Amino acid sequence: MKFTGDEIRKAMLLYAITDRTWLRETESLAEVCSHVLDNGATFLQIREKDLKEDDFEREAAELKTLCEKYRVPFVVNDNVQIALDIDADGVHVGQSDIRGRDIRSIIGPDKILGISAGTVEEALEAEKAGADYIGVGAVFGTSTKKDARNLTLEKLKEICTAVQIPAVAIGGINKNNIKELEGSGVDGIAVISAIFGAEDPGRAAGELYKLANDMVKTNE
Repeated sequence: MKFTGDEIRKAMLLYAITDRTWLRETESLAEVCSHVLDNGATFLQIREKDLKEDDFEREAAELKTLCEKYRVPFVVNDNVQIALDIDADGVHVGQSDIRGRDIRSIIGPDKILGISAGTVEEALEAEKAGADYIGVGAVFGTSTKKDARNLTLEKLKEICTAVQIPAVAIGGINKNNIKELEGSGVDGIAVISAIFGAEDPGRAAGELYKLANDMVKTNE
């Protein structure tokens, strides 16, 4: 499925990133993601650091099919080869992945390329490398990346202003602090534990969707 630039920007609103460590014994990742997509998630990334490659590929293929049903973009974290093998909508990589590698030429012009950025310089490098969007953070404290640098609202604004491509804020975002991103220029929020660590991930996604929508309106 091919997504236009405008569609990708709109899809940044509520960007859900998977974390199966929060799953209950009776749940599958696909079941939880289905509830999350039902309730407003506009983008999905599979990020499962502890899965064996075969299991990761199987889960990724299942989620890709699910996202097609919802017409929501689906990308694979870091693993370019698996993203290509399952024909995912794209891949999200870090700054180290674009050094000495032309990810855009590997995946082709029609796939979505997301790149993480924590400074204006990194954001510009990502745009130069052919990114369709940048993931900017960490904006607040985060449990998933211990060495993440927290960004001030001013720095976040600078990064968003420096590039023409969409920017999604990531890092410790939840329903209690999302308002602090008002006026930052971001196109949406990327969350892990605020959805997958919630008692009811679907309900959490619905609440965050409304809050993200309100927050983004202040940036227009």
